[in-house]
Amino acid sequence: MSASISVDVQVASEVESAPGDDEIQSWVTSVVDRFPDAAVTEVSVRIVDEGEGRELNERFRGKDGATNVLSFPADNGDSPELPGGVPRSLGDIVICGPVVEREAGEQQKAAADHWAHMLVHGTLHLLGYDHEVSEEAEAMESMERQILAARGVADPYAT
Repeated sequence: MSASISVDVQVASEVESAPGDDEIQSWVTSVVDRFPDAAVTEVSVRIVDEGEGRELNERFRGKDGATNVLSFPADNGDSPELPGGVPRSLGDIVICGPVVEREAGEQQKAAADHWAHMLVHGTLHLLGYDHEVSEEAEAMESMERQILAARGVADPYAT
């Protein structure tokens, strides 16, 4: 089963390794497909530079500096049922392109694989996964490994 999901890609920072819109759509869909009950039709993915990444990380997480991926889930929990044809947003994923490129090099990973991991990681956050406590982190990392492996990407947590 393939989800009918629209991914709005916004590119605010040109980075050489960034995947194209179709690849981004494919990775987000590969995550959402695992949750057939998710009433999702829309996700936004924004690729930003370090300045915007730093600003968002400081504003919303109180942390200094840019991070690789931020997720902003839409609050659909108490929303009334939307009329037919109106997209239900899962939320927004913000990926800092320069950070992802730098991390891929530092971790000696293929940039495409690291981008895939960030897209999977961010989408799982939108679906309610977290990694603040070890049990949640184990569940999230396990799901990431399964989704990535199904598409030929090595375990991102292997040392």
